[in-house]
Amino acid sequence: MNNKLYVGNLSYSVRDDDLQQQFSAFGQVNSAKVMMERDTGRSKGFGFVEMGSAQEAQAAIEGLNGKNMGGRDLTVNIARPMEARPPRDNNGGYGGGRRNY
Repeated sequence: MNNKLYVGNLSYSVRDDDLQQQFSAFGQVNSAKVMMERDTGRSKGFGFVEMGSAQEAQAAIEGLNGKNMGGRDLTVNIARPMEARPPRDNNGGYGGGRRNY
Protein backbone atom coordinates (compact mmCIF):
# COMPACT_ATOMS: atom_id res chain seq x y z
CA MET A 1 0.00 0.00 0.00
CA ASN A 2 1.12 3.52 -0.77
CA ASN A 3 1.54 6.34 1.75
CA LYS A 4 0.67 9.21 -0.63
CA LEU A 5 -2.89 10.45 -0.24
CA TYR A 6 -5.23 12.46 -2.44
CA VAL A 7 -7.30 14.98 -0.46
CA GLY A 8 -10.30 16.36 -2.32
CA ASN A 9 -13.18 18.75 -1.70
CA LEU A 10 -10.97 21.20 0.16
CA SER A 11 -12.24 24.63 1.05
CA TYR A 12 -10.49 27.27 -1.09
CA SER A 13 -9.08 28.83 2.11
CA VAL A 14 -7.12 25.67 3.11
CA ARG A 15 -3.34 25.94 2.74
CA ASP A 16 -0.39 23.54 3.06
CA ASP A 17 0.05 24.21 6.80
CA ASP A 18 -3.64 23.44 7.44
CA LEU A 19 -3.29 20.03 5.77
CA GLN A 20 -0.07 19.34 7.66
CA GLN A 21 -1.75 20.08 10.98
CA GLN A 22 -4.92 18.08 10.23
CA PHE A 23 -3.06 14.96 9.09
CA SER A 24 -0.35 15.03 11.77
CA ALA A 25 -2.91 13.64 14.24
CA PHE A 26 -2.52 10.31 12.38
CA GLY A 27 1.28 10.14 12.19
CA GLN A 28 4.29 11.70 10.55
CA VAL A 29 3.50 13.96 7.61
CA ASN A 30 6.38 13.99 5.11
CA SER A 31 4.71 16.56 2.85
CA ALA A 32 1.40 18.36 2.46
CA LYS A 33 0.59 20.35 -0.67
CA VAL A 34 -2.58 22.14 -1.77
CA MET A 35 -2.64 22.44 -5.56
CA MET A 36 -2.95 26.04 -6.79
CA GLU A 37 -4.05 27.59 -10.08
CA ARG A 38 -0.97 28.78 -11.94
CA ASP A 39 -2.56 31.97 -13.31
CA THR A 40 -4.65 33.12 -10.34
CA GLY A 41 -2.85 31.62 -7.34
CA ARG A 42 -6.20 30.32 -6.08
CA SER A 43 -6.63 26.83 -4.65
CA LYS A 44 -7.87 24.12 -7.00
CA GLY A 45 -9.75 22.51 -4.11
CA PHE A 46 -7.55 19.43 -3.77
CA GLY A 47 -4.11 18.45 -2.60
CA PHE A 48 -1.75 15.64 -1.66
CA VAL A 49 -0.35 14.46 1.65
CA GLU A 50 2.50 11.99 2.05
CA MET A 51 2.43 10.15 5.36
CA GLY A 52 5.41 8.49 7.03
CA SER A 53 4.10 4.94 6.47
CA ALA A 54 1.32 2.99 4.79
CA GLN A 55 -0.22 2.31 8.21
CA GLU A 56 -0.34 6.02 9.02
CA ALA A 57 -1.85 6.71 5.60
CA GLN A 58 -4.58 4.12 6.23
CA ALA A 59 -5.27 5.64 9.67
CA ALA A 60 -5.61 9.09 8.07
CA ILE A 61 -8.04 7.75 5.47
CA GLU A 62 -10.16 6.10 8.15
CA GLY A 63 -10.00 9.18 10.38
CA LEU A 64 -10.53 11.97 7.85
CA ASN A 65 -12.45 10.65 4.82
CA GLY A 66 -15.91 12.24 5.00
CA LYS A 67 -14.96 14.50 7.92
CA ASN A 68 -15.70 18.20 7.80
CA MET A 69 -12.82 20.64 7.37
CA GLY A 70 -13.52 24.30 6.70
CA GLY A 71 -17.19 23.66 5.95
CA ARG A 72 -16.62 20.82 3.47
CA ASP A 73 -16.57 17.03 3.83
CA LEU A 74 -13.14 15.76 2.79
CA THR A 75 -12.46 13.01 0.28
CA VAL A 76 -9.31 11.16 1.33
CA ASN A 77 -7.92 8.14 -0.49
CA ILE A 78 -4.72 6.65 -1.88
CA ALA A 79 -3.33 8.87 -4.64
CA ARG A 80 -3.25 7.30 -8.09
CA PRO A 81 -0.35 7.92 -10.47
CA MET A 82 -0.93 10.87 -12.78
CA GLU A 83 -2.18 9.74 -16.18
CA ALA A 84 -0.22 10.77 -19.24
CA ARG A 85 -1.79 13.60 -21.22
CA PRO A 86 -1.45 14.05 -24.96
CA PRO A 87 1.09 16.70 -25.98
CA ARG A 88 -0.29 20.20 -26.42
CA ASP A 89 -0.04 21.96 -29.79
CA ASN A 90 1.09 25.56 -30.28
CA ASN A 91 -2.49 26.83 -30.06
CA GLY A 92 -2.89 25.59 -26.47
CA GLY A 93 -5.06 22.66 -27.54
CA TYR A 94 -4.54 18.95 -27.83
CA GLY A 95 -3.87 18.69 -31.56
CA GLY A 96 -6.30 18.78 -34.44
CA GLY A 97 -6.98 22.44 -33.70
CA ARG A 98 -7.26 25.47 -35.92
CA ARG A 99 -4.82 25.64 -38.79
CA ASN A 100 -3.24 28.84 -40.07
CA TYR A 101 -3.21 28.50 -43.89
